[in-house]
Parts: sequence; structure tokens; C-alpha cells
Amino acid sequence: MKEKIFYVCLFISAACLAIVPTMILDAPGEATMGFVQRIFYFHVPVAWLTFLSAFVCAGGSAAYLFGDSERGDALATAAAELTVVFGICVLVTGPLWGRKAWGVWWVWKDVRLMTSLLLWFIFVAYLFVRRYGGPGSGRLAAGLALFAAADVPIIYTSVFFWRTQHPKATTVGSLQKEMYPPFFLSLFAFTVLYGALLLLRLQLESQRRALDTAHLEAEDAGCFDT
Repeated sequence: MKEKIFYVCLFISAACLAIVPTMILDAPGEATMGFVQRIFYFHVPVAWLTFLSAFVCAGGSAAYLFGDSERGDALATAAAELTVVFGICVLVTGPLWGRKAWGVWWVWKDVRLMTSLLLWFIFVAYLFVRRYGGPGSGRLAAGLALFAAADVPIIYTSVFFWRTQHPKATTVGSLQKEMYPPFFLSLFAFTVLYGALLLLRLQLESQRRALDTAHLEAEDAGCFDT
């Protein structure tokens, strides 16, 4: 059943993403930034999914920390990897946009940029802790995930409380009406793609854990004794 859902989601996402570029090219250009503004249709959806994935990871981590939920831990692990993937998409598309809009690739004093980079580094650290942290690494990583989730509201609200070159969070509401169809279709396509990838990664994580359990049982049974 999960496999069917994965393929359906993958097909829907691929079909939408095949249409979106044409719709983006047909959409009216932004008066100030011109053609480069069209990266907005990709940058904002991947940023939204980075935030969503961070919260999914935090939710799974909380279930593991406070309820010893192995399913929560598996969900957190899968979501953390996707946060890193979509986060790097944000960190690539943002500077590409900024280089044309601001004249520089990166502004180190910009609070939104730096807190976004911090979020990505925290989740990279999460994965390193899970892989190399040894006993207790799961709970330590879960604590990192909760800390990272607290960074998301700071990223979102930073443009309201600090001087920043980044556009306000109300940009979507100020779009021309012709820009809404490609934007929301792109948002929908990337969200469905995220769902498909999360399902796939959860299945892989379940199989990995089953293999680890089988390996430990075989060791206890002396199957590897020489």
C-alpha cells in the first residue's frame, strides 16, 4: 500500500513539475528584479518544506524523548535527512537570487540568512551524531532536533524585527494574481514530492532497523562465532 502511495505521489509531483516551468515563464515579470525573480517559485517552496521537515523531525524526536517511541525516532531520522536536502536547496537558490537582486552572493550580517544557515548546520550535526555518536546518540540528536525547531520561528520572523535585505514574509500576499497559479502548483508539487521521499525514507529506515535487530539476534545466538 505504501509503495503504491509513493508511486502515485511521485507521478503527481513529476507531472506538476513538468508543467510548472512553462507557467513560470508565462507569468508576468517582477518590475524591480526582472527575470531573476522567477527563482522565487522554487526558493519559497523548498524553504517551506525545510521548515515543515524540521518540525516533523522535532515531533518525532519529542515522541522518542518523552515516550520512547521507536517510530517517532525513525520518523525523526528520515525527516532530518530531508531537512538537510531541502535546506541545501534553499541555501543554493537564495544566493543565486541574491546575487542579481543585491549584487552579492551572501550578507553575513543578515539575520535571516545566518539563522537559515544555522538551521542547516544543526541538522547536519544531527546526522553526524546519529551516525558517530555511539550509545545515547539517539537522545542527544533528538535534543538537537528540538533546538533546531526553535530556530524556525526566528528565521520566519527575523525580517520583522531586524533590518534585513531579505524580502518580507508577506511577499506571497503581494503577488500579482497571474503569479499565483505557478506558485501554488510549484508549492503543491514540491510538497507531494516531499511526502513521497519521506515515505520512501521511512520504509528504508524500517528495513535498516529490522536488519540491525536481526544482526544482533544472530550475534547473541553465536552465529558469527568461529
